[in-house]
Amino acid sequence: MSEQAQPPETQEQVKEWVPKTTLGQLVKEGKITNLKEIFELGYKIKEPEIVQTLLPNLKTLLVGVRVVQKQTDAGEKTRFRALVAVGDQSGWFGVGHAKSMNTRTAVDKAIRNALLSIIPVPLGCGSWECRCGQPHSVPYVLEGKTGSVRIIIYPAPRGLGIVAAPHIKNIISLAGIKDAWTKTFGRTSTDISMVFAIYDAFKNASKVITV
Repeated sequence: MSEQAQPPETQEQVKEWVPKTTLGQLVKEGKITNLKEIFELGYKIKEPEIVQTLLPNLKTLLVGVRVVQKQTDAGEKTRFRALVAVGDQSGWFGVGHAKSMNTRTAVDKAIRNALLSIIPVPLGCGSWECRCGQPHSVPYVLEGKTGSVRIIIYPAPRGLGIVAAPHIKNIISLAGIKDAWTKTFGRTSTDISMVFAIYDAFKNASKVITV
């Protein structure tokens, strides 16, 4: 299941946000105006409102909600686990998951976790067939792994689109990638492993960007 999810705070609520950290205060006062600067300075994002302020056009995708049951002394306990991906379709991407007694709370928590996990994603034109110099694909091969699931994302020529299963395509496109070849291994039908394998691929690449 993949669908748009509503962020836990509206833009009006973000405007009324009272920062609790030094970084939040700097963003609120307009002294830091982009996420790239935060990564360059080595700050850790601890407030999701920071991301919402700097990326007001962020897209939120609800990848899935599953029922999780646990046997306790008092009987069977049912909770919901939500999995969410976020991205601005211009080089930023994050994922988050959370559990709660009700669906709405689980989704809200997952969105907040996704915002806090946001990372830069390299965009470029690494395809020898294209070489247009535009940021429509990835500049080099990206690879990520979570559990038994592994994904490789290859640069592709402009206009090809993302060659992948629909649910994988929806997630990758959140980062701003429009054209790419992909190859997957393992149990790719497992949503949480697939999403975090994609995140791992982007995170491995972001280490190159930020070092």
